[in-house]
Amino acid sequence: MSTHKNHPFHLVDVSPWPILGALGTLTIMMGLIKWFHTYDHNLMLIGFTISGLVMYQWWRDVTREATFQGIHTFKVTIGLRWGMILFITSEVFFFISFFWGFFHNSLSPSIELGLIWPPKGIQVFNPIEIPLLNTLILLTSGLTVTWAHHSLMENNYSQATQGLALTVILGIYFTVLQAYEYIEAPFTIADAVYGSSFFLATGFHGIHVIIGTTFLLTCLMRHIMNHFSSIHHFGFEAAAWYWHFVDVVWLFLYVSIYWWGS
Repeated sequence: MSTHKNHPFHLVDVSPWPILGALGTLTIMMGLIKWFHTYDHNLMLIGFTISGLVMYQWWRDVTREATFQGIHTFKVTIGLRWGMILFITSEVFFFISFFWGFFHNSLSPSIELGLIWPPKGIQVFNPIEIPLLNTLILLTSGLTVTWAHHSLMENNYSQATQGLALTVILGIYFTVLQAYEYIEAPFTIADAVYGSSFFLATGFHGIHVIIGTTFLLTCLMRHIMNHFSSIHHFGFEAAAWYWHFVDVVWLFLYVSIYWWGS
């Protein structure tokens, strides 16, 4: 059968990764439930291993299609852009649910909370210590990823590399500081609705930072291998959009939960 096509669109091949990715996610969820009930995290680690391997191989296939097979034409990238926009929109509503829960409880504390916010007995974080430092780190990382993007569009290879590397380092630095903050936290996720709201919102944001850092690290490796050009680099653009979204969510988290909520 001829492989020639007379259209600019990408008709995807049969792939095992969607079903295997779904099974990996299912294993993670079952592992989390098992961990909560029996304090055994082996199944959860197996799920993360499956998901990690699927992600690596699926991204490898997408990279091959975009870079070496020339399947990601400009028509195809329009669809990819809309896909990323809709994905980020869904993520916005995901975080809106956390803010909704937080403000529902903080603006009108129930009698069980003592009619005060934060609830009595909760020792909150000082918003001008690690939280403010993390805010400066993420704002700086937004500048460095924008610097990398403009350098890439101007065919400045070295500055694009430097900007991307700095962004990845700042993302790792943020994660380390947040992990330290969690270790030193004077309250837990079980401490009333404040603990639940705090750790759910900041925890999911932390997961998004780790995902975004991995995304940008992948782009850095691809950039070093000359996978991007000044006019064809949607993989990097998608990572930059995602990183800016992570930045904006953190600003809302800092202002509402760390500063106003304390």
